[in-house]
Amino acid sequence: MIKYIGKRVILAAFTIFLVATITFFLMNLVPGGPFISEKSISAQAQAALKAKYGLDQPLIVQYKNYMVNAVQGDFGLSLKQRGRTVAEIISSKFPVSAKLGGLSVLLALLIGIPLGSIAAMNRGKWIDQVIIVIATCGIAFPSFVICTVGLYLFGVYLGWLPTMGLTTPIHYILPVFALSFYPMAYITRLMRSSMLDVIGQDYMRTARAKGLSQFVSLFKHALRNAILPVVTYVGPMLAYTLTGSLIVEKIFVIPGLGGQFVSSIINRDYTVIMGTTIFLATLIIVMNTLVDIAYKLIDPRIQLN
Repeated sequence: MIKYIGKRVILAAFTIFLVATITFFLMNLVPGGPFISEKSISAQAQAALKAKYGLDQPLIVQYKNYMVNAVQGDFGLSLKQRGRTVAEIISSKFPVSAKLGGLSVLLALLIGIPLGSIAAMNRGKWIDQVIIVIATCGIAFPSFVICTVGLYLFGVYLGWLPTMGLTTPIHYILPVFALSFYPMAYITRLMRSSMLDVIGQDYMRTARAKGLSQFVSLFKHALRNAILPVVTYVGPMLAYTLTGSLIVEKIFVIPGLGGQFVSSIINRDYTVIMGTTIFLATLIIVMNTLVDIAYKLIDPRIQLN
């Protein structure tokens, strides 16, 4: 286990290095710059700003300086939000996105796992068909469509729910549902197919032959093995909720890291783009590693190499 974790840490560090390197050079290949706006400032002022932030140096020198500072945890100053560091921006915005994403992941798991199990228990019946239709719609409709329909139906037409911000608990209903609908639908289909496969195994037939009820044999014996594909999906699902929140946060005007990331791209705030990308990549890689380790805890038969 220790050897496996060590290998994963080295691989994760190399992956983060590649993400940071590719992002840095692609970002600087885009025409324009952070100090060019609709009301363009003078060439002298632009040159002074570039010198202040080290953007007048050769690109390879900028890359070396940034990577050296980033390894030490210094992502620099924001080019647009004067006086604020990138670390301060991330620390103030990420808790909002983390709470939104965490609630979405929790909702997707709490609904998707039981729905998939119920569909498997009632294979071919009307309830199975209804669940399949809902899951298919959830996979087919992108989050911005769910956001738009929810805003119009529950926010404008019916007027039941607020449509902007996260000031009260009721404000979370629409964005959390929009963000969790796709992973919930995917988990439902994944759980249904996995549960159907497990139900047909010999040990399940033996359990039923011993007189165990269908409910007990399903949720006590089958669930632990059937849930393994869902555990595998948790890592990518966390990535989806973080990246998917970019659109959701913009639509619902939520002051989270996703909205900040979109704004930094529009404003060419290079340091915020780099810091946010590295932070999100690190978070996703760490979560995927934890999921792989959790695999071993759930099923001791799995060997980690």
